[in-house]
Parts: sequence; structure tokens; C-alpha cells
Amino acid sequence: MALFDNQIDITRNIKIIEWLKSELLTDVANLFKALVNGIQEEVSETLADTLANIILICYLLGKRFGINYRTVEKKIENKIRLGLVENHDVEKYYGDLSELSKHLNGTRVRKQGA
Repeated sequence: MALFDNQIDITRNIKIIEWLKSELLTDVANLFKALVNGIQEEVSETLADTLANIILICYLLGKRFGINYRTVEKKIENKIRLGLVENHDVEKYYGDLSELSKHLNGTRVRKQGA
């Protein structure tokens, strides 16, 4: 009986992974559609919503593959640090990596203080 239950769980996990992959592709397509329309106030809201969906789906996919949320966040932090050290163009011209690092660190400080 346990073998049957395990097979159902594996099948369910595969179905969820396939659904998440499909949602990710849909949201990336929606992002490109919104960008074609140009950045207007209502499109900006759509972009923010779509980007949030993409980030959420990536976290959930990671979990399905056995990668915990903190590991994903550590990888993001490492990529930000590397971009800062290598003076990536997005940092050199816009300071985006420094800004994102401050935002993420500020969010953690607020969570710990709460």
C-alpha cells in the first residue's frame, strides 16, 4: 500500500512541476506582451503583477525540486555580491544591484525586528 501511495505522490509532484513550468512560460509571454504595449500606468501594474508571479513560481519550482527558499535567497545574494565585485553594467550605470542589496537587507532587518 505504501508503494502505491508513494507512486501517487510522485505523480502528483510531476503534475505540479509541469503546471508550474506552464505557468512560468505563460507569465514570461505575458511579460513580453506587456512590454510591447509600452510602459503606462496600467501596464506598469500588469508588469509588477507578472514579475511577482514569475518570482513566486520560481520559488515554488525550487521547492518541488528539493531546494528550500533560503537556498534560493542565498543564491540571489551571492549573484548580487558577484555583480557588485565584477561591477556589472546594471550596477555600473544604474546602481541597481546596490539598491536591491539594500532593499533585501532592509527587509530582513524589519522582519527580525517585528
